[in-house]
Amino acid sequence: MSTTSPAANRWTDKLPATVNTTVHRLAIASLASQIGIIVTGGAVRLTKSGLGCSQWPNCVPGSMTPVAEMGIHGLIEFGNRLLTFILAAIAVAMIVSIWRLRTTHRTIYRLSIALLAVIPAQAVIGGITVWSNLNPWVVSLHFLVSAALVMAATLLVNRTGALRRGESSLGTPAGSTQRFLAWTIFATSALALVLGTIVTGTGPHAGDADAPRHMFDPYIVTRIHVVPVYLLVAATVVALVLAFRRASDAKLRNPLLLMVGVVLLQGVIGYVQHFTGLPILLVLAHMLGASLLAAAAANAWDRTTGKFPF
Repeated sequence: MSTTSPAANRWTDKLPATVNTTVHRLAIASLASQIGIIVTGGAVRLTKSGLGCSQWPNCVPGSMTPVAEMGIHGLIEFGNRLLTFILAAIAVAMIVSIWRLRTTHRTIYRLSIALLAVIPAQAVIGGITVWSNLNPWVVSLHFLVSAALVMAATLLVNRTGALRRGESSLGTPAGSTQRFLAWTIFATSALALVLGTIVTGTGPHAGDADAPRHMFDPYIVTRIHVVPVYLLVAATVVALVLAFRRASDAKLRNPLLLMVGVVLLQGVIGYVQHFTGLPILLVLAHMLGASLLAAAAANAWDRTTGKFPF
């Protein structure tokens, strides 16, 4: 005998029974919000507001909110903390929207759960960032976890989009050459993101005047950072040429064109910011580009290899 009340049944009956436009839009909102929190987090650091709230979970001793003495930096840092609740609200809405589908579409359900579950972990990492006086290794971890969430949200968008169109997969995996290139694109993108955090941790934008910095040679770490970028460019170009030469790879053309656009954008911004003294607006644009790179690489890998469950 069911213990579910009639009221509960009426409530769940209002939820989508299929992956519809609303579900897909919530998946897109998840992706956009994960990218957005990276950009706003970058703005906190670039405006030297990283310790605008000197405590965690309180902003300042005895107060959850900033006080007048913290000035604009306190408002900026506290505002970024509040955005976490928007991420959580979107993640909860996503889970609710697919609640009736949790047994029939387990992958999108598990991805949605993961996007919500990591938010508290990210909050804790943010707290450790404050407690460690913006230690660059912890700041890097904070960013890389967010980049991983961008990738997870991209997988979610791909699956809800296909299901909304009535498709039961992303199509047949590509041939061995394209799969190898997709893995190369994914791996070199990930490595470029990791090494990019070391370059950032060596640079001048620490988030606070007293925050520690890596003691590496900026010239050397920058040169190391671009090595996987060159490999990424080569793999992407070869994959794109093959996609246009082979009719069987036609479905890969748009993902790879997106990849080319993001890589070109990042390359231009990266070189210009390097030779112009790292102006904060260009650095912020580079962080947006890094988020888009994570999404584009995950998208190309997902649609080429078919390795992640549908």
